[in-house]
Amino acid sequence: MSTTVSAQESGTTPAAAAVTAESPRLERRWDWPLLVVCAVSALVVGLLSPADTSQEAWGLAAAVGYGCAALVAARSSAPWAPAPAVVAVVGALVVPLLYLTVISKEQMEVGVVERAADLLFASGNPYRPTPHVVRDFNPYLPGMALFGIPHMLFGDSPFSSARLWFLVGFLAAMACAIRVLTSGRDGEARRAGTPRGVTGRTGVLWLSACPVVALPLTIGGVDPPVIGLMCLALAFTQRGDAGRAGLALGAAAALKWTAWPTIPVLVAVLAIRGGRRAALKCAAASVGIALVTVLPVAVAHSGAFYRNVVLYPSGLGPTASSAQSPLLGRLITALVPHGEAVTMALIALSAAGVGLSLLIRPPRSPVAGADRLALGLTLAIVLSPATRIGYAIYPVVLLTWPRFAAALSAGIEASASRRAGRSE
Repeated sequence: MSTTVSAQESGTTPAAAAVTAESPRLERRWDWPLLVVCAVSALVVGLLSPADTSQEAWGLAAAVGYGCAALVAARSSAPWAPAPAVVAVVGALVVPLLYLTVISKEQMEVGVVERAADLLFASGNPYRPTPHVVRDFNPYLPGMALFGIPHMLFGDSPFSSARLWFLVGFLAAMACAIRVLTSGRDGEARRAGTPRGVTGRTGVLWLSACPVVALPLTIGGVDPPVIGLMCLALAFTQRGDAGRAGLALGAAAALKWTAWPTIPVLVAVLAIRGGRRAALKCAAASVGIALVTVLPVAVAHSGAFYRNVVLYPSGLGPTASSAQSPLLGRLITALVPHGEAVTMALIALSAAGVGLSLLIRPPRSPVAGADRLALGLTLAIVLSPATRIGYAIYPVVLLTWPRFAAALSAGIEASASRRAGRSE
């Protein structure tokens, strides 16, 4: 009885309280120390970013937000509680986003995507045929232009900016992922959370507050909706819905190349969990959507597509990409003779190694598949001659969110089982 009361007072489930009582080591708190790390990281970003940039504004504002969230978390009786997550989201996302919107400061990608929508509907080609300077290039796949449609229709407005629609796309995908994980349950089960008592809604808040997610959402990065759709595909995979997993994955693959490595990984997972038919269904849906979106433009405007989407983002074109983070690939390109060829060979070898691992030891769960995918993307990010530290959103989310999703599903199953036992 005392265990139940304590669990109710702390906002955790009785099952979580029982586990904590049996193993005090699990009571170790990670939420407020991680928020302190986030505050320091944001402050470093703010201080090291060029003056009068969106990154500087985000870093200085977010450092305060994370600091306040850490204080709230330290005073909270339950780990990973909703209150500090809300404070972190407000301080690291909402406040800097409103400020940057008011002063009309955003990442260059926002203008690129808005221009792509204008070009796509005017000529059927979202790419400039002969780009010369960085701002002329559009390194994204044709589907990304959809986020620029509101701006094309309504002109300059805070509500038509592609930055806002990147945010909407990410949140919509994550909300759908939570709905997939909780679907088919009664009301009480849907409100259940992980063994720590963290609900799906609170989990999305914590994910959105993560610096590698909050920063691009604030300044207008294009990667959040891509990783959001990848998480949705992982949720469908966890529920065994191969067709819808393929549809979500195809939508992500129509936006950016970074989603394409997810296709063989999820196909391998579904082949183990659901058999050949499920794997083929996912592969057909994902590849079909991606090709229908990309091929018409790639064939009709092959030169522009090649210059914008292949040469420029890989750092192999005559114009240097703006993605110049000092990672291993960039250093090899600068210091090693024929460094670009060396980095391409290393990326090909790492991709072949990860692909071979899918055949020799295929992942048996979405978590294992996400881990394999995170490894492959990390190698590609580190070895690419033109990359950004901001691409860390992919491995960070892939290593954390699927584990939370698995814990959430387990908590929901446990809640449904307890409810069934009481009804009997």
